[in-house]
Amino acid sequence: MSDQRKYTAKLEGSRALVIGGSSGIGFTVAEACLEYGALVTVSSSNINRVQAAVEKLKTSYPSAKDRVFGLTVDLSKVETVEDELKTLLEGTVKEMGGKLDHVIFTAGDGLAVSKLEDLTAQKIIQTGQVRFVAPLLLAKFVPTYLNSSYKSTYTIATGSISEKPKPGWSVIASYAGGVHSMVRNLALDLKPIRVNGVSPDVVDTELWSMPQEEKEKMMQQASEKMLTGRPGQPEDVAEIFLAILKDRNMDGTIVRTDGGVLLM
Repeated sequence: MSDQRKYTAKLEGSRALVIGGSSGIGFTVAEACLEYGALVTVSSSNINRVQAAVEKLKTSYPSAKDRVFGLTVDLSKVETVEDELKTLLEGTVKEMGGKLDHVIFTAGDGLAVSKLEDLTAQKIIQTGQVRFVAPLLLAKFVPTYLNSSYKSTYTIATGSISEKPKPGWSVIASYAGGVHSMVRNLALDLKPIRVNGVSPDVVDTELWSMPQEEKEKMMQQASEKMLTGRPGQPEDVAEIFLAILKDRNMDGTIVRTDGGVLLM
């Protein structure tokens, strides 16, 4: 007689698209979804990174090699972002053989930290293109390409800068804070599909484009501001995304995973 699988089977056979899934937090979310039995498409702007991510996932989960897919999407241009999103969703549904159950948005670009005196309208608009415009516009297509059910989710990543200000981060903080409102309102607009967000603080991933010594110093400084005494690890943060996908009672919520940084 087999044990019941009341909890571990919730994602089995579901179809998940991870935008920003070729590296960092997004990649660990893809790993976690695969591990729980989902079909997964990872997507980012770089074809080489996408292919490398797909191969890495197939190596780590050889029994799941037929459940892993990869597609590219370029979210950086205002003129083409809508077509790019639609093409991505159509391609994903075709590859997976049916409508999606989960879309996870973890995509980002370089953090454009800037002094107020250096701001221009163009810089402000460009800073929000990938992190704000793209996920909001993506919501337009969610009802068409996701199953209309409380089991389905759209999850958007933001960051603790939305709640804990830092000098020079006004533009990024404004967009990050806007995601909180976006999530709540989209939960109404997209019901019964559940919409939630995840708000990490500093996470130790390969995406920090700086010399190793500088990165280590930054991680140490971040650790000193966290109750846990260590920067977040992407595998930890992935657990929150799993919880959101599996908790069919969670909707319109931003979940923190920040090492207690807001209490320091």
